[in-house]
Amino acid sequence: MKEPCLMRKFCIGLFLFATASTANAALTSILGGKAVYDSDLNISWLSNANAGAGSAFDDGLITNDGKMRQSNASAWAASLNVDGITGWRLPTTLHPDATCFTTSDSTGGDCTGSEMGHLFYNELGGTENSSILTSVDPDLALFSNLQSFRYWSATDYPTSALDAYLFAFDTGKQGFATKEASVFYAWAVHDGDVSAVPVPAAVWLFGSGLLGLVGIARRKKAT
Repeated sequence: MKEPCLMRKFCIGLFLFATASTANAALTSILGGKAVYDSDLNISWLSNANAGAGSAFDDGLITNDGKMRQSNASAWAASLNVDGITGWRLPTTLHPDATCFTTSDSTGGDCTGSEMGHLFYNELGGTENSSILTSVDPDLALFSNLQSFRYWSATDYPTSALDAYLFAFDTGKQGFATKEASVFYAWAVHDGDVSAVPVPAAVWLFGSGLLGLVGIARRKKAT
């Protein structure tokens, strides 16, 4: 009669072990520090916020600085293979975004509807008219090479296909610029948790140990 109780404890322990690591924070370091998962938006950021510097897509006026035209920025993100994971892209911008000061064209400050705006204000504690590098939010340490300047969005500006949205990490403001005439930084993001697997290996190890204990208990009862 004790075995069902033991199995119930096993199931409860397995569930708590599997969920404890994701229940505490919206931003979680994954892939051995190569990416950061945002559970609020269900997206994964490349932890290196200027990983395109020195790549074949680098258009910067200063050699290897990481600034690119928007077309090159999109191509760079799409070319990424991080630990076998492909399908990376540039962040998207919500249009219209009612959180912005100027709601008609989704520009201005406090634009938290975009993926970069959400990261700047909601996750990293940024404030308008201040560089993100002045934030004291501890989650800022999850990222490297974050530039206090503008980053390209994947979203075209609605009134002109020649322009695309951008987000300024030096001011917290959202704007737009001509895609082939301007060079800004590129940051790659991926839909979902790129480290997710059906059952983590650590959970299997934990579970197999408990199942072994159940087997021992059964053999002792049989003898």
